[in-house]
Amino acid sequence: MPSSRTEVAAVEFGGKIYVMGGFGQGGELVEEYDPANDRWRRRAPLPQPLHHVGAAAVAGKIYVIGGYVTGRGSVNSVYEYDPSLNQWRERAAMPTARGALAVGVIGEKIFAVGGVGTDGRNSNANEEYDPLKDRWTKRAAIPTPRDHLAVGVVSGKLYAIGGRVDGRHAKNLAVNEEYDPVSDRWRARAPMPTSRSGIAAAALGGKIFVFGGESPAGTFNQNESYDPAADSWTTWSPMPTARHGLGAVVVGKSIYVLSGGPKPGGTFSSANEVFTP
Repeated sequence: MPSSRTEVAAVEFGGKIYVMGGFGQGGELVEEYDPANDRWRRRAPLPQPLHHVGAAAVAGKIYVIGGYVTGRGSVNSVYEYDPSLNQWRERAAMPTARGALAVGVIGEKIFAVGGVGTDGRNSNANEEYDPLKDRWTKRAAIPTPRDHLAVGVVSGKLYAIGGRVDGRHAKNLAVNEEYDPVSDRWRARAPMPTSRSGIAAAALGGKIFVFGGESPAGTFNQNESYDPAADSWTTWSPMPTARHGLGAVVVGKSIYVLSGGPKPGGTFSSANEVFTP
């Protein structure tokens, strides 16, 4: 990457990867990567510097949700980016201000789960955003409130994996909970083999791959996948660069793992590594 950052968000749109926000060389940064020619370029910055945000691409737009503003704590802002115009605009605020949350897309709806609220404690919020109507709806609360978790979506169900308690990476979790938006219910599934937080996840081939993380002892290079059909986990080749606060994005049959801190806390990298199962 052109910049060195951590606690970023990353999404795929139109075969390109967008890495947004974070700590390091500017929380307003937006950089676009084209895997086809292995090139980066700078795009219009976020309307305000943000880190620990959630991000998703839906119906031709990219959405950056919640996060932290340094000195202010958790926010409930929602910004929409139009890649074709290279422009941002503000949308309806999330009902519950949260940072270090995770988001997933089911159909054309965005689900924002977990995170840390304005009181500094874990939120159990699970809130659904309809970008076409610019409207939020509260859904069934996540059973295990946590932050720095990751989310993957397979076959219309959302899986909330890992995370930590009250922002403390000494209290990492392996919990894995499945959400069905049709019944608006959660259930526990097989836990992740390695308790981790500050992780990133990406769904490919019916499996959810979970990368990286941090603990007081150091950062993780783990790459473990969850198969919802079998309710089981598989360990894969580890990342070359252990890190936390990273992004993971699927393009084609590969997963790009970007940015992140190589040591616990406020450290930064420009890493861009690709994994092909």
